[in-house]
Amino acid sequence: MSKTVDLNADMGESFGPWTMGDDAALLEVVSSANIACGFHAGDPDVMAATMARARDHGVGIGAHPGFDDLQGFGRRRMQVPQDTLANLIRYQLGAAQGMARAAGTEVRHLKLHGALSNMASVDHAMARACYEAALELDPDLIIMVLAATAMEEVVRELGCNWCGEIFADRAYNDDGTLVDRSLPGAVIHDPALAGPRILQMVQEGAIITESGARIPTAIDTICLHGDTPTAVELARAVRRALSEGGIEVRAFDGRRG
Repeated sequence: MSKTVDLNADMGESFGPWTMGDDAALLEVVSSANIACGFHAGDPDVMAATMARARDHGVGIGAHPGFDDLQGFGRRRMQVPQDTLANLIRYQLGAAQGMARAAGTEVRHLKLHGALSNMASVDHAMARACYEAALELDPDLIIMVLAATAMEEVVRELGCNWCGEIFADRAYNDDGTLVDRSLPGAVIHDPALAGPRILQMVQEGAIITESGARIPTAIDTICLHGDTPTAVELARAVRRALSEGGIEVRAFDGRRG
């Protein structure tokens, strides 16, 4: 059986007449879409249009909740009580589920956004609060986690459906976390670098860090950020490299426990 992997992108992040990213082009390349739920980006019309395009392309739809921080694009750290955090997840996932249902499709996965994701990747209690809230709405929901972090430990403990994610356009620290965006080289913009780098990780079944260290992990899906200037070129380069390496790109099925 040939090896398979999912390719996902964050999208639906435009707001009113203001456009963020080229979602239409990305949907020609990826197999899963993480769609903003209105708190860090997006609005009801953008969410509806993005879901309809994803549906028409046969792309798996995921909810992409973040902190209530439009101005900061959800990338500023916020201290939120756990009860409020759980409601924040329920509110955004519920909106996404309703919009998907109206479009004749469904939300199959959930992925945390930005600072919320980065904080939950090193905070078991925070990750658990988010994921338990989401699973209350749909026990069969697939939780997309940053591979080899506290997030993965939590979903294994919960015994829920999950998939492990790595990033095509971000550099890694030796503990499996992402290099802070404020540091040089944290974001990878060169498609010629991204494609071979990701193929090597998938083939080795390991995250390759900035230092060259290997962190063995489950690699079920590869993310590209839709807001980066070269997002579409990166997506095409990664998909091409995977195809040439004998890796089939298709939506993930989810693991259990």
